Amino acid sequence: MSAGGAVLAAATESEQVGSPAVNIAIFGAFVLVTLVIVFRASRNNSTAADYYAAGRSFTGPQNGTAIAGDYLSAASFLGICGAIALNGYDGFLYSVGFLVAWLVALLLVAELLRNTGRFTMADVLSFRLKQRPVRMAAALSTLAVVFFYLLAQMAGAGGLVALLLGVEGVAAQGLVIAVVGALMILYVLVGGMKGTTWVQIIKAILLIAGAAVMTLWVLAKFGFNLSDLLQGAIDKAGPGGESLIEPGRQYGVSAMSQLNFLSLALALVLGTAGLPHVLMRFYTVPSAKEARRSVVWAIWLIGIFYLFTLVLGYGAGALVGPEAIKAAPGGVNSAAPLLAYELGGEILLGLISAVAFATILAVVAGLTITAAASFAHDIYANVIKRGEVRPDGEVKVARITVIAIGVLAIIGGIFANGQNVAFLVALAFAVAASANLPTIIYSLFWKRFNTSGALWSMYGGLISCIVLIAFSPVVSGKVDPATGKSLSMIKDVTVDFHLIPLENPGLISIPLAFLLGIVGTLLSKEKPHPEKFAEMEVRSLTGAGAEKATVH
Repeated sequence: MSAGGAVLAAATESEQVGSPAVNIAIFGAFVLVTLVIVFRASRNNSTAADYYAAGRSFTGPQNGTAIAGDYLSAASFLGICGAIALNGYDGFLYSVGFLVAWLVALLLVAELLRNTGRFTMADVLSFRLKQRPVRMAAALSTLAVVFFYLLAQMAGAGGLVALLLGVEGVAAQGLVIAVVGALMILYVLVGGMKGTTWVQIIKAILLIAGAAVMTLWVLAKFGFNLSDLLQGAIDKAGPGGESLIEPGRQYGVSAMSQLNFLSLALALVLGTAGLPHVLMRFYTVPSAKEARRSVVWAIWLIGIFYLFTLVLGYGAGALVGPEAIKAAPGGVNSAAPLLAYELGGEILLGLISAVAFATILAVVAGLTITAAASFAHDIYANVIKRGEVRPDGEVKVARITVIAIGVLAIIGGIFANGQNVAFLVALAFAVAASANLPTIIYSLFWKRFNTSGALWSMYGGLISCIVLIAFSPVVSGKVDPATGKSLSMIKDVTVDFHLIPLENPGLISIPLAFLLGIVGTLLSKEKPHPEKFAEMEVRSLTGAGAEKATVH
């Protein structure tokens, strides 16, 4: 979802925006303050519950704010603002999709997951199924989602910071990515989930406050009249500008564009409830009631923020103009920074850019601790050691995993820099919706569901999703008819091995994963365990025995 920050990595020859000195000073102040907070929060990180779940010490409102900080990535600020500025109504559909996704999380998974699991998604999936194969499958799908998500975030961080600091060249941008990765490793290594949560809370407050200030500023320019703002965007767009306030400007051009939107929307709406770094946040609160409260708080904060993006997007269209946005480094994703520069000069630009940087840093920290927990808790402690491991030993492995994942993310981010890394984000959501969600739903609600069904669903969803993406126009074969340039990840227009016209696999891989779960279950000779399902159902709905499950 961090396509906004990520695509800035593709900026042609980094071009200085604002004052690098101001930007460095603001970035430095933010990093210093958050590091102090992380070190203070890390004093009590002794057990696995402390490191993975922050000792379950956060309240619903605190966790809800952290969830908003985890969820509102750079795409929510940079990407959606640009999409609305250029495509109006159709751009705002992204905001609607991201917000509606939280209703799925609230109604289907939040409270039930908190009651049933301990630290990771695999705790829930393996509750009444065979531990080792299910934990391995869940951990692999978690690591796949996290890795692709991390690539986009790291490359986005490199592009954004390099753009604002006037850094040029692949080597220099690679150095920026390495610095961001080192900061991420330090935050997670020292602070664990508690430190990461506080970084996310601060980032959410800064992002929402920054968006609120810019929203009021834009509205003040138009006498607090939304109609005048929309008319300003229409006028600035020139001939055909009226389509900015009507559906179909981007996704109504052809039947295939409508199918692409449907597929992307399906992945975004269902993928959120299967994103492992979002699901893990439910374990940082002391009870299921607080888990439910945290999701309600997150929905309010995220919903208010997306209303701000509507004003900011149309404001960028009216005050900056679509031509200036498309011509700027980073193209469509430059809308929000250019609007900040238009409103308040280099100081506001520096502040908003620091907030965007904080956004990326908070998200990568959340992703890293999720991957570390998945490897250390699921693969090392429960598959390799079969549960015979001391809590402090598990935490040591988690910390080593953080360093390994951080190094891989830095290397991958450097290679992905300048690529179409937006595709990696779409893949992360599609994988989450395909590999994780069907198994979570079946585990919680279908009595007959068994280990075979879980493995068919998870591996089938994971493999089909990646194969469909690999042979889609996102990787090869998509050419801009106006310029003749490749719009795919592979920039050579002569390379074309795409087999399906669909750009996001969600429309195929998500129903397929649900179907495979049913087929795998019905074909298996494994005996059902109604007593385990009954125990899981009582625990998930009432919380009885949940606290016992959280103790080593």
